[in-house]
Amino acid sequence: MAETDKDDLISIIDENEKDAPIPDTLPLISVRDIVIFTDMLLPLFIGREKSVRAAEAAVEKDGYLFLAAQKDPNIENPKPDQIYTVGTVSRILRMLKLPDGHVKSLVQGIAKARIVKYVSKKSLYRVKIEIIPDEPFEDIDLGIEALMRNVREHSEKILALRGEMNNDVSVILENIDDPGKLADLVASNLKLKIDESQMLLELIEPMERLKKVNELLSREVELSSMQAKIQSDVRDEISKSQRDYFLREQVRMIHRELGESDDRAKEIQNFKRKIKNAKMPKIASKEALKQLKRIEQMHPDAAEASVVRTYLDWLVDMPWSKSSKDVINIKNAKSVLDKDHFGLNNIKDRILEHLSVRKLNPKMKGPILCFVGPPGVGKTSLGQAIASALNRKFIRISLGGIRDEAEIRGHRRTYIGALPGRILQGMKQAGTNNPVFMMDEIDKLGSDFRGDPSSALLEALDPEQNSAFSDHYLNLPFDLSKVMFILTANLTDTIPSALLDRMEVITLSGYTEEEKKTIAQRHLIPRQIKANGLKKKTVSISTGALVKVMSEYTSEAGLRNLERELGSLCRKVARKIAEGDKGPFKITKNNLEKYLGVPKYFPELDQENSQVGLSTGLAWTQAGGEVLYVEASLIGGKGELIITGQIGDVMQESARAALSYARANLGSLGVKENIFENKDIHIHVPAGAIPKDGPSAGTAMATALISALTNKPVNRDVAMTGEITLRGRVLPVGGLKEKALGALRAGIRTIIIPEKNKKDLKEIPLNVKRKIDFVPVKNMDKVLALAIDGKVMDDR
Repeated sequence: MAETDKDDLISIIDENEKDAPIPDTLPLISVRDIVIFTDMLLPLFIGREKSVRAAEAAVEKDGYLFLAAQKDPNIENPKPDQIYTVGTVSRILRMLKLPDGHVKSLVQGIAKARIVKYVSKKSLYRVKIEIIPDEPFEDIDLGIEALMRNVREHSEKILALRGEMNNDVSVILENIDDPGKLADLVASNLKLKIDESQMLLELIEPMERLKKVNELLSREVELSSMQAKIQSDVRDEISKSQRDYFLREQVRMIHRELGESDDRAKEIQNFKRKIKNAKMPKIASKEALKQLKRIEQMHPDAAEASVVRTYLDWLVDMPWSKSSKDVINIKNAKSVLDKDHFGLNNIKDRILEHLSVRKLNPKMKGPILCFVGPPGVGKTSLGQAIASALNRKFIRISLGGIRDEAEIRGHRRTYIGALPGRILQGMKQAGTNNPVFMMDEIDKLGSDFRGDPSSALLEALDPEQNSAFSDHYLNLPFDLSKVMFILTANLTDTIPSALLDRMEVITLSGYTEEEKKTIAQRHLIPRQIKANGLKKKTVSISTGALVKVMSEYTSEAGLRNLERELGSLCRKVARKIAEGDKGPFKITKNNLEKYLGVPKYFPELDQENSQVGLSTGLAWTQAGGEVLYVEASLIGGKGELIITGQIGDVMQESARAALSYARANLGSLGVKENIFENKDIHIHVPAGAIPKDGPSAGTAMATALISALTNKPVNRDVAMTGEITLRGRVLPVGGLKEKALGALRAGIRTIIIPEKNKKDLKEIPLNVKRKIDFVPVKNMDKVLALAIDGKVMDDR
């Protein structure tokens, strides 16, 4: 053995010592993560103190030592029972001692052996061993040759897939004729688990070992093939990504050299700043940052990048925590409401009550109000006035004709062109989370195969649920509890009951003539004068002319047609000024027809005289209250009842009930009992082209029929409303205020109402009560006494 510097090459086996016999007792080194096979040549790094001493002890003699694998590679100092008993007698060919005391060596497996017992365990392990010889093969038959060839081919294929195949390896494999040696060589180069390698080492019979190696090779070929395919795909993808990245970096550097900014980096920073400033809830902020991270990793031109970018734009623009400060000044709010709207005291009181409660409890939830009334009474403009009084933003959407649920809840982001629903679009437009949000035409929502929008509104309009309203597009809870929702409708019949239950319904019945006159003088006339480019000094409309416009040119509960006629007046004046007339122009009731033409309505002349078989009923429509004339006539026939005028099932039943009541009381009415033997009864309700139905025409039909039977006229100044029974009782009806206003417009001065509707007289304005005499009745006798005989009979 040649000696060199002890910090460098410590030992080299002398050529004369290569064939030295293997001693029975050898130093033991336990190795981790590897099993040593015979004829295996490998570098071994030795670091543990016991192992270093064992290596030094081996070098001091003939270089032999025993290498056995640890059962658990994580144990630093294994005990004898933690080391496999079967290992390999190996010889140190080279050994280099490093400055830190560790040893680097080159060892070669010599023979397989088994530990008989441990001789020493203190400073180093010494073991007594027993050599395990391989069974020699004298004759290799075709089966063995085929198996060996299969192992060689599999080995070459694996090495080729790994890129480690060369001619030298192929020659080595072909020159090994011993099955055991071939199995050991291949096993030593397979990437096997420790327990699998140890199992091969402990197989004594060479053919069994070779068969097992062949099985493991087959599995390894499949794994290596799959790994090679994956690596190839990844390499292609990485190559493309690297190329794209390289080109993008080049473009970025070009922009930088030209002095242009990096738009992508700016966009990311801009989003980060907006997400921070939006003060989102934790769950929304987490989602926004997640989507921002996604867009950072995406190619800027990727199809999904624009989708994510649009989603982030919506997230950062939503008013998560931005609120407008309410002006809690009750007197100021009242003056604002009175300035823009005359009358409507019940609605104004409700708004002032809301403000009062909010002043005492700032955290209260927003109310959900529903204004119900005929067109033109100011439902929408009232919402604007409320927003002004509260110092809040005003948002209005129209729900009329909407049939798709996605209009309310939004579309899912998977759809092309997806957007949030109308509610969140309105919230973004408002820029605050507590606007006055008006939804017009709630009674005109539709539904079809795309869903039911009214059901989607249930969550938004439920104070117990809308604090976490979920839109399909954002897919995050948004707080709507601070929003003041105001809905409008012409009638409540078509609103689903579940939705109606969530609203506080406030009815706007319409305006009286006095209210219309005041509103026109305060608001409508000045607005039309300004809209048509006129000046107040140029044109004036007298009170008489205004009253005539209301009574003879319009017939409505609201103000739309009145404003149209006033606008027409102003346009006529504007034309005259444009043609050279200087004015001023005074419009009075005497010259009104020059501007508006002949009157359109003659309400007081509909019945010039009281007539037999013609009574005046009252009806409620979406446009307010109206008079409803009922005609009855006796004609030759066989007692049949003929009903015309396109009336519905309810009114037809009222007509039959009226006929049954008349037949049962022919004697008390002074009519012959056999009158129906040769007479038919024809009841007609003009106009025939307009569908009519409802439960309030019973008294009018009975009065007209009995008037025809008795040949006595019905007082033209008396109108009536109420349903009757077969015994003549008069039942209560709804919409009394609207009907009263309609009767006033028609010039009626007396209205017969059911006794149980007396409570509704409190809602009738005082100026209407002064002009109309309301007569409550319990039965038809009183109705007939007043309408036909002209006096009220005593209770019977």
